Amino acid sequence: MANHLDKPLYIKIHEIDNVAIIVNDNGLTKGTIFADGLILQDDIPQGHKVALTNIDKDQAIIRYGETIGYAIVDIKKGSWINESITKMPTAPELDELAIATKIPPPLPPLEGYTFEGYRNADGSVGTRNILGITMSVNCVSGVVEYVAKLIERDLLQKYPNVDGVVALTHLYGCGVAIDAPAAIVPIRSIHNLAKNPNFGGEIMVVSLGCEKFQPARLLKGTADTIPIRLQSSDDVITLQDEHGFKAMVEHILVVAEKHLQRLNQRKRETVPASELIVGMQCGGSDAFSGVTSNPSVGFASDLLVRAGATVMFSEVTEVRDGIHLLTPRAVNEQVGKALIREMQWYDDYLAAGKVDRSANTTPGNKKGGLNNIVEKAMGSIAKSGKSAIVEVLSPGQKPTKKGLIFAATPASDFVCGSQQVASGITVQVFTTGRGTPYGLAMVPVIKMSSRNLVAEQWFDLIDISAGDIAIGKASIEDIGWRLFYLILAVASGKKPWSDHWGLHNPLAIFNPAPIT
Repeated sequence: MANHLDKPLYIKIHEIDNVAIIVNDNGLTKGTIFADGLILQDDIPQGHKVALTNIDKDQAIIRYGETIGYAIVDIKKGSWINESITKMPTAPELDELAIATKIPPPLPPLEGYTFEGYRNADGSVGTRNILGITMSVNCVSGVVEYVAKLIERDLLQKYPNVDGVVALTHLYGCGVAIDAPAAIVPIRSIHNLAKNPNFGGEIMVVSLGCEKFQPARLLKGTADTIPIRLQSSDDVITLQDEHGFKAMVEHILVVAEKHLQRLNQRKRETVPASELIVGMQCGGSDAFSGVTSNPSVGFASDLLVRAGATVMFSEVTEVRDGIHLLTPRAVNEQVGKALIREMQWYDDYLAAGKVDRSANTTPGNKKGGLNNIVEKAMGSIAKSGKSAIVEVLSPGQKPTKKGLIFAATPASDFVCGSQQVASGITVQVFTTGRGTPYGLAMVPVIKMSSRNLVAEQWFDLIDISAGDIAIGKASIEDIGWRLFYLILAVASGKKPWSDHWGLHNPLAIFNPAPIT
């Protein structure tokens, strides 16, 4: 059910907060009186902030126990606090952060939990059994997508144990500064993408022939990757060597069928939950995201860590303003400095484009009650739970440890998702407050709404709602456990709604390097 309330309700998160958010579905009108005597001075939409005290000009506006802005006018108790009357605080200074000063103690182990997965020769475990067709250059994407449709139509029925075929399209390889320092990001990402556990080690590459990003370089990867060894030299198909379009198609089909035959021999088997690699992401966030869905994800993250699994959270601009809360949780100084390194790298990247983190917040975020990136970041980092951060990954890197990991990515839904797939996730949890039909073809995506109203409106797109937390019908722990069990079920083959409908967004590999 949606938040159908017969009385006005607000949520205050921290005892020192001087604002709260309105819970009621359609917001509340001027003159509404709360049980504690608070009287609204304005009409306030759902999810938007109300002043709990008089707030003088230049005084801090506090939510989550943190300063999310400063008043630019005197604000009367009961008033609507929105973007027009607040200014954003500066970001935490990166050279003044505490590192590894509040390392969380290990949580009690969670034993006995399993899922039905696919074991790979390299020791990884997939949650799906998919043929991935890798490209060395964007020029061949049309041909690869054409062939992928033929495989779906004509071949897959012969191989019932194969879940699908994915054309790993991207916009890299031609007209690029292949030796630029930042080229390490797309090169590493495309290399590691081909090795995602859900592809079962069956790697084939389609090349045009004249591109800068040659197949040999794709297979070699970067200094921090493990080179790919193909099972056969036929696994690289160069289109400029073919005599006509039909020959191109036939060659790719012949090679693909060899891989399909091997993939079809694979069967699910019971494996411990410690083999999971789960990505946590949010998109279309609102003011409830940091109260209901993201804390529930954080609780589930801690459960996964307790079970020995690997959990990634990301989105640099959406943790930047909460970095002072994360570096103390780094398991050691090296990890803390790596967090700072990634923040600084992205600060510089944004500065080169003459913008800063404030450009992140979308019109939908603001309509949902998030005034700025600072407030958004405080809710975003809730996905990380309470565990120690054991490793930091640059974009496209693969983890070397189990536990809670920060995988640096842009905050764009599609780019973050693509980069997490490159880093090896096999399931993703995606929270939303406004709603989005986001999905990935390579890994199953569980979509969680922050509000019941969204789950009811999009009843056949949202897999789980955290909205009952806002109205006191469920706790963060309740929803966190529900999500944990759903992750295990989806990892075992249960289809989330995005897979049911085949809603799969294209890959968007992060390329900060110049295009020539």
